[in-house]
Amino acid sequence: MTAAQDTTAEDVPWGEVAPEAARKLLVAAVEAFAERGYHATTTRDIAGRAGMSPAALYIHYKTKEELLHRISRIGHDKALEVLSAASERGGAPGERLAEAVRSFVRWHAGRHDTARVVQYELDALSEEHRAEIMALRRRSDAVVRGILRDGVESGEFDVPDVSGTTLAVLSLCIDVARWFNVQGRRTPEEVGELYADLVLRMVSARK
Repeated sequence: MTAAQDTTAEDVPWGEVAPEAARKLLVAAVEAFAERGYHATTTRDIAGRAGMSPAALYIHYKTKEELLHRISRIGHDKALEVLSAASERGGAPGERLAEAVRSFVRWHAGRHDTARVVQYELDALSEEHRAEIMALRRRSDAVVRGILRDGVESGEFDVPDVSGTTLAVLSLCIDVARWFNVQGRRTPEEVGELYADLVLRMVSARK
């Protein structure tokens, strides 16, 4: 089944993309990049999955890299939104950290094809676009680092290296996109709960 025939599985993050043809091409590109990798995917592959001609693709996107940039930008905006919402919800640092991990993992598991492309195809971006995305990643890092610092200052966390622990927490969450299988025994929600508990143990959060 092509992306043009079924855009319900991975199209939710692309609701803001218009017109419909541009959205279908993004969904098709995610599907192709996740399956074959960016470099092994051609614009003809993407257009075919979207039920369009290669010429139709260039009406909406000038290059394959522009497609990847759009996917990466929307995905990283969503990641920052998820983490910021958890950080700003109020409550003790442990509660905020657990919710940040829980929601971040749920997104990477529930949208694992999208997440794999967003997180692991950065090197294919142009220098300008990569710099833009790295700035967004630093903002996400800062959100988690802020929660950890709050926990250290309040005495709830025992974290000697806040920066290193931030990297460990985010890496743990992001890696879910590599292995999550919808046919597996755990749901995205269950994986989110598992990882939230693991991270709280990592920072020695007091119950």
